[in-house]
Amino acid sequence: MKVAVFSTKSYDRQFLEPANTNFGHELVFFEPQLNRDTAVLAAGFPAICAFINDQLDAPTLEILAAHGTRLLALRSAGFNHVDLSVAADLGLTTVRVPAYSPYAVAEHTVGLMLTLNRKFHRAYYRVREGDFSINGLMGFDMRDRTVGIVGTGKIGQVVGQILQGFGCHILGYDVYPNEEFKALGGKYVELAQLFAQSDIITLHCPLTHETHYLIDESAIAQMKPGVMLINTSRGALVDTNAAIEGLKSRKIGYLGLDVYERESDLFFEDMSDEIIQDDEFERLLTFPNVIVTAHQAFFTSNALQNIAETTLSNITDFEQGRHCPNEISAKQKTKTPA
Repeated sequence: MKVAVFSTKSYDRQFLEPANTNFGHELVFFEPQLNRDTAVLAAGFPAICAFINDQLDAPTLEILAAHGTRLLALRSAGFNHVDLSVAADLGLTTVRVPAYSPYAVAEHTVGLMLTLNRKFHRAYYRVREGDFSINGLMGFDMRDRTVGIVGTGKIGQVVGQILQGFGCHILGYDVYPNEEFKALGGKYVELAQLFAQSDIITLHCPLTHETHYLIDESAIAQMKPGVMLINTSRGALVDTNAAIEGLKSRKIGYLGLDVYERESDLFFEDMSDEIIQDDEFERLLTFPNVIVTAHQAFFTSNALQNIAETTLSNITDFEQGRHCPNEISAKQKTKTPA
């Protein structure tokens, strides 16, 4: 099947091309993001392959459908960037990669916690410059801290397993309780209780209308003073302006982000010679207790291999007329992602 692969980086080709030897699709790689201005590049392609910051809104989908596209193959778990209702109306099938490596994201999540706590990043630069003082690097024991996990799918479950090894007390909130999370000792509570009792709060839920700005001024007000907040899920779960105010008031003592609500204009690109126009993002970077990574939590060789193989398998299912277990529809209820 002829597939237009958008938002291509060198590492995408590194994994997609070898994996494709088992499937035989015709992959054509495009570096630009997919949006209403670039959709014409897919003319004549029955399938497109999109990533998380591609914009599959109504105008883009209409152009794709008009030029012969029938399949939207997402190489991601999240699909909040796709207008599924419009896709369905246009007869477009949408498939995704629901699970690639929960360990990759979970391990990055805990890495952010440890770096914020023990300030590895600051110690690294001090020692390289011959500064061996440890003033300002004090952290706290993870043992006996209470960690609230919002979203207890596979990623949240693995985060809980790792933190259990540190001796943390694990709270969880999810509209779809996970028996395996309970089995590892996690305790489900209401969201307000999780906010009030947790020393560390980490987000692992999908972005929906209900979870948009889940962390806003009201939510932050319910949290412990000096709380650590981690988001490796979707950027718009957190109201950035509210988080900045929380940092200024010291209600938020530590903030670790691998995602950002307006990341599509920034992440996955080298902006080091550019003047970044996003003032809220720039303000975040001024805080000494904030760490931002550029949506790299998924970025392990294991995950990229799984993404490539599942994406190509999804395309093959569609091409051969088989039911694809990873197909999504406008009516599908969104569970916490892997």
